[in-house]
Amino acid sequence: MLEPVPGAPDGVIAFEAVGKIAPEDYERTLEPAIAETLGSHDGLRVVIVLGDRWEGMRAVALWDDLRMGLANFRHWKRCAVVTDRGWIEHATKAFGWMTPGEVKVFEHGELAEALAWAGGSS
Repeated sequence: MLEPVPGAPDGVIAFEAVGKIAPEDYERTLEPAIAETLGSHDGLRVVIVLGDRWEGMRAVALWDDLRMGLANFRHWKRCAVVTDRGWIEHATKAFGWMTPGEVKVFEHGELAEALAWAGGSS
């Protein structure tokens, strides 16, 4: 599931991944948040927390992740990934250049910094 992260600046979508992410999480939580944000802001600024409560993604959810990203490709401004998992940090840094907008990884204790960065000007 995707739980909202409190304290996100206006225009920033912030969620913590809990358990195993499934397609329903995109449909019920993330897609409506994106639609609402794009209705009132110039782009997408996202913070995603992948910590010790996250157990991964179901294979079909990976497809939804790609589909959602491509559907909103030109709208992405900033994406902050907050994680304590080294492999996510390395993968984000290795493939971040393929992502539209800016992508930055923050350590698990740097949520406030990630929220501020995501909400800052490009």
